[in-house]
Amino acid sequence: MAIATVNPANGETLKTYDALGAEEIERRLAAAEATFRSYRTTSFAERARLMHRAAELLEQDQDEIGRVMTVEMGKPVKQARAEAAKCAKAMHWYADRAEGLLADEHPDAADAKDSGASRVLVCYRPLGPVLAVMPWNFPLWQVVRFAAPALMAGNVGLLKHASNVPQTALYLEDLFRRAGFPEGCFQTLLIGSGAVEDILRDPRVKAATLTGSEPAGRAVASVAGDEVKKTVLELGGSDPYVVMPSADVERAARTAVTARVQNNGQSCIAAKRFIVHTDVFDTFAQHFADGMRALKVGDPLEEDTEVGPLSTEQGRTDLEELVDDAVENGATVLCGGERPDGFSDGWYYAPTVLTDITPEMRIHQEETFGPVATLYRAADLDEAVAIANDTPFGLSSNVWTRDEAEVERFVRDIEAGGVFFNGMTASHPAFPFGGEKRSGYGRELSEHGIREFCNITTVWHGA
Repeated sequence: MAIATVNPANGETLKTYDALGAEEIERRLAAAEATFRSYRTTSFAERARLMHRAAELLEQDQDEIGRVMTVEMGKPVKQARAEAAKCAKAMHWYADRAEGLLADEHPDAADAKDSGASRVLVCYRPLGPVLAVMPWNFPLWQVVRFAAPALMAGNVGLLKHASNVPQTALYLEDLFRRAGFPEGCFQTLLIGSGAVEDILRDPRVKAATLTGSEPAGRAVASVAGDEVKKTVLELGGSDPYVVMPSADVERAARTAVTARVQNNGQSCIAAKRFIVHTDVFDTFAQHFADGMRALKVGDPLEEDTEVGPLSTEQGRTDLEELVDDAVENGATVLCGGERPDGFSDGWYYAPTVLTDITPEMRIHQEETFGPVATLYRAADLDEAVAIANDTPFGLSSNVWTRDEAEVERFVRDIEAGGVFFNGMTASHPAFPFGGEKRSGYGRELSEHGIREFCNITTVWHGA
C-alpha cells in the first residue's frame, strides 16, 4: 500500500511520500538508542513540563489537525476535533500522575525481614525504544494513549503509522519536537509493513505495541516472541450490546445509534452485535432502525455530517461482502444495506441494521468495520450471555439493565475486557483498556498501561 493521503470522500490522492530507506532507518534507530540513554535519567518534573507543553500545543492545533484527520481517513470533522481534545486531556493526565503511578513500592516489612533483608523496594524503570504499530481509525488517539505513558515512564517511541494517514503521523513527531522533547525521543517512521520485522528484531528496540487487525497482531507477536520481547496487542472487536426488559429501551436505542456509528462505525470498541430480550425486541428494533435511518450521511468536513465515508475503497468492499452474504443466507434488512444515493464519488455506505442473523453467516463471526449493526433476539438472560460470548473477540461490552442480579451475572460471565452498564463503551486515561481472546492482551491507559513498558525491579538490601 502506498504511503499517501487519499481523501475517502472523493478518492483524490492529495499527497504521496517515499518510504524511508535502510540508511535513514538506521540513523533513526541509532538516534532512539542514544536519546534513551540520557532521557531515561530526566526527572518526572521535566518530563511533565514537556508533556504539558505538547498537550497545550495540541489544544491550539485542534482545528488544523482535525481537518487533516478528516481528509486522511474520513471521520466527521467534529469528531476529529474531539479526538484531538481527548488526546490533550490524556497527556495532561499522565503528566500530572506518572510520578505517583511509578513511585517506588515498599513490600510489607515482615516479608522483607523474613527474606533476610533490612529493606526491600520495587521500582519501575523504563525499557528503552518501543515500536508502536498503529492504525488509521483514531490516528491521534491510538498513538497518544501509547506515547503519553511511555514517554512519561522514560521510554522513547518509534511510530510506524498506517500508510493512509502520513500527515497525521508526521504531525505527531513534530508536536513532540515543538514541545521540546529531545531529538530522537519520538520519531515517525514512514515505512511499509514489510519493514516492521527487521526493526522489531533490532536489539535496540526493546518492546512493541500494536493496535490493528488480528493478522497484523499475529505477525508482530510472532516476531516479538521469537526475539523474546514484550508486546501489547489491541486487536479487533465485535462488542455485544445487550438490552434487558428493565432497561430504558428508548434511551438504549438512541445510545445504540451513536455506539454503532461513532467514527463512521470504524471502531474496535463500537457496539456491533445488538442482543435484545424478546419482551422489548420489537420496540428497540423500531427505535434503533429509525435512528439509524435518520442519520445524515455526507461530506465529513461539513459540521452537521454524522456519518462520513469508509476510510478505503477496500474497506467498503469488505463490508458490502459481509452484508451481501448475510442477506443471501436469509438476513432481513431493516434499513440501509446499500450504497447511499447521491455519492458517486467516495467510499460511502448507508447506516444498516440486519436481523434474523444465523451462525452460518460470515457476519455472525467476523468484525463489521463500518456502520452496519446486527440485531439478535434473546429469550432470556442465559441466551443473551451465550450470544454475547459467541464470538472470537472479547474487547468490550455494553449491557442495559436495572436489575442488580443481572448486573452481577453479566460482570461474572461476559468474556470481555470491559462491561459498560446503561451507557456505551468509551476509553478514559484513568481506566485500563484492553481485551481477551482474539482481541489481544495487555492493557493501555491507567497505571496498568504505564507499567506495561517498565522493568519492574526488586531492590533487596541485606540486613
